[in-house]
Parts: sequence; structure tokens; C-alpha cells
Amino acid sequence: MYTVTATDEPCIYSNKICEPESFNTTEIPRVCPGAHCNFAFYGGGKTLYHQYINTFHIYNLFVFIWLVNFVIALGQCSLAGAFAAYYWAMKKPDDIPPFPLFTAFGYALRYHTGSLAFGALILSLIQIFKMVLEYMDSQLKKAQNSISKFLQCCLTCCFWCLEKMVKFLNRNAYIMIAIYGKNFCISTRDAFNLLMRNIIKVAVTDEVTHFILFLGKILISGFIGILAFLIFTQKIPTIIQGPTSLNYYWVPLLTVIFGSYLIAKGCFSVYSMCVETIFLCFCEDLERNDGSAEKPYFISPSLHGILIKKHPAPQRQSRNSPSSATHT
Repeated sequence: MYTVTATDEPCIYSNKICEPESFNTTEIPRVCPGAHCNFAFYGGGKTLYHQYINTFHIYNLFVFIWLVNFVIALGQCSLAGAFAAYYWAMKKPDDIPPFPLFTAFGYALRYHTGSLAFGALILSLIQIFKMVLEYMDSQLKKAQNSISKFLQCCLTCCFWCLEKMVKFLNRNAYIMIAIYGKNFCISTRDAFNLLMRNIIKVAVTDEVTHFILFLGKILISGFIGILAFLIFTQKIPTIIQGPTSLNYYWVPLLTVIFGSYLIAKGCFSVYSMCVETIFLCFCEDLERNDGSAEKPYFISPSLHGILIKKHPAPQRQSRNSPSSATHT
């Protein structure tokens, strides 16, 4: 495909389709002196690629979102496997496998790829629907239709809640997958039933954990922001050598604060996964065992004293744990 390219002055034929063989015989060179008929792209808009290019873009976007969610799911399952291996070890640290994180990553990559991909697929479909709704919302803003805007707002709110719920269920399903090695559907059902049987503990633990982790993120980003402000304003020039004066330091300062918050969020997500895994293992431990000599708790004595004050944790004997039977 060839199009008209004007070099000197604006031309009414710019970007119009032209034929290089007959270009000089047309009126374009006379109306637009200096214009040329140059090659633009292949196909002329009639190939299969040009006909379905928007569909291909949507497909690429969907696969990209699916891949991102799969990588996140793989990381969550690997962390859950490492933390579960610590919890279900009867004699800590003797029964903890060597390199638990790499071992859990290998198990997740070898045995649970399909389950993780299926969970990521469900979440990706919901996120794609959210993007479609946002696109429709941008188009409906021009229509000034109150009913359509109300329905659009309701659908957006519903899909936002659905996405949050699916993310929460997926995280707990990945924990159950790491513990028992079952498929995604069964693990989701077991995790949901276990959480519903301990709904009060779930609510309290989640709220306290989220508040503490959010406070940690704010403290870290605030401390880094104050330190960056002192450096940019040359209040403490002894820390670094060289010129640090800036004509306008608010942009780099906000960039540093935002970047430190993102880094802190990524680091604290590991602690969040640890708390959720230990809590789910704790609830499962309470239902499977009664604290007797025949069925002792796997929970450590220090954590047992904090969470359960009725019965002291007995001396534990070595026996098989759920996580040890996952991949036999």
C-alpha cells in the first residue's frame, strides 16, 4: 500500500492512497509540490491480518493478562508450599525440607500448572469484562443517558466485588493446593468451607493483618520520602558526594515515595501470604487434631500459647503431615 507524503506544506492529499505508476500523471504533484507516493504498509487493508487486527489485539491483551495472573498464582502457590512445609513439620527445624521455597516451586511447576492456569483464567476473564465495561463507560459518557450510566455503574461495582472475591478465593485455593495437592475446584471448595467454618477468625485476622501491613507500607514510604527530601534539599550533604541540588525536587521526591511504596507492597505481600497460609493451616490443624498425645497439634508452642489458651500444647511426636503426603 502506497500513500501520499507531503514534505514542505500541508496537503489535502496527505496519507491518501496513491499508485506510484500513475502518480505523476495525477493532479497531486501540481496541487502539492514536493509530495511523493511512498510505501506505507503491506496488504492494502484486505488481508486477514488487517481485517481482524482489532480481534488480534484483544486476544494478545487477554493472553498477556492471563500470563501475568499465572505468574502471580505460581508465586503464591510456591510461597504457600514453603510456609505450609514449615507449619506441618512436627520437629522444627529438623523435619523442614531443605530449600523449602525451591522445593515448593518445583512441585507447583510440575504438578499444579493446570490448576494455577485455570484459576488465572477465571480471574483474567473477569478482568477482561471489567475492561469492556470501562470502555463502554467511556463511550456512554457522550450519550448523557442516565439509565445507561446507572446500569453501567452497577455492573462496574458488581465486577469489582467479584474480582476481589475471586482473588481472595484463589489465594486460599492455592494454599490448599500446596498443602494437599488436589485440583483447583476441590481446593477452592475445601478452602471456602474451611473459611466459612471459621468466619469470625477470618474476619479478625484479615483486618488486623491488612492494617498492620498497610501501616508498615506507609512508614517505609514516609521514611524514604523524608530521607529523599533531606538529600534533595542538601540538609544532610554528608551522605552522598557530588552535586544534589535540584531546581524542582517535587517530581523526583514523589517518584521516590511512590516507588518505595510499590517495593514495600511487593515485600509485604510475602508476609501477607505467610499469614494467610499459617492461618489456614492452623484452622485445618484444629479440625484434624485435638491436642492429645495421639493427635497433637502441629502448631508451635509459642504460637499455640497466643492463639489457644485453654489447653497447653503437648509434647509432639513425629508423624506424617498433610503436606508430606501431597506428592507421594
